[in-house]
Amino acid sequence: MTRRISVRAIILHEGKLLCVKHKKYENNILQATEWCLPGGGLDDEEDLRAGIEREMVEETGIKPSIGELLYIQQFTLADKDFLEFFFHVTNAVDYLNVDLASSTHGALEIAEIAFIDPKTTKILPKFLTTEPLVDQAAQPSPTKIFSYL
Repeated sequence: MTRRISVRAIILHEGKLLCVKHKKYENNILQATEWCLPGGGLDDEEDLRAGIEREMVEETGIKPSIGELLYIQQFTLADKDFLEFFFHVTNAVDYLNVDLASSTHGALEIAEIAFIDPKTTKILPKFLTTEPLVDQAAQPSPTKIFSYL
């Protein structure tokens, strides 16, 4: 079984979470109708923080201020093992008006980007809809781990 390591950004503004809907393309596990966090897979031998910075700049054109590691998730899907690291990005106001056309990958990969209410909108992964995200980001407790193997 192969493993994919990904990094994701948790960006909160006024209780809402920055999420994206990816464009549907071949071999894409997510459908264009599902909200998820911005981020993506690490390059070979890439550092976690360098990976989240690269992914955010590629997708949004905006350099993130990377805070604490809040969550880790591991799951298996379609004979592939996924390991995801969720970092708090603290410069949320910079993401209020993202111009996907000014990024290198955003317009190609993202169908929609918006701050949404995680309590009322379906988001993947599901734990984002029940976790106290604002509290976890404000006063990080030990990193929480979710495993679905």
